[in-house]
Amino acid sequence: MSGVYHATVYFSGRVQGVGFRYQTLQVAKEFDVSGWVGNLADGRVQLEAEGRAQEVKDFIAAVQERMEGHVRKVEQTSGTRPPEFVGFAMR
Repeated sequence: MSGVYHATVYFSGRVQGVGFRYQTLQVAKEFDVSGWVGNLADGRVQLEAEGRAQEVKDFIAAVQERMEGHVRKVEQTSGTRPPEFVGFAMR
């Protein structure tokens, strides 16, 4: 089985209660990515995305641009692994 590019991104700042997950879901519709976005108990938002490398990178950049006024810090790890997600969901 071939691998896909996968990124885990943690957004910090005023990212909960501002429509961050909904906006990320809307942005995901514009890209060929799979994964999910969800709130964490510590106030951050976690984004899991996979697909072609450039598509995932462009998606993450679009999310950052859309929510730029709310994000103070972005932590990201990425790599290649077997596909894990189908579609994009909000958790």
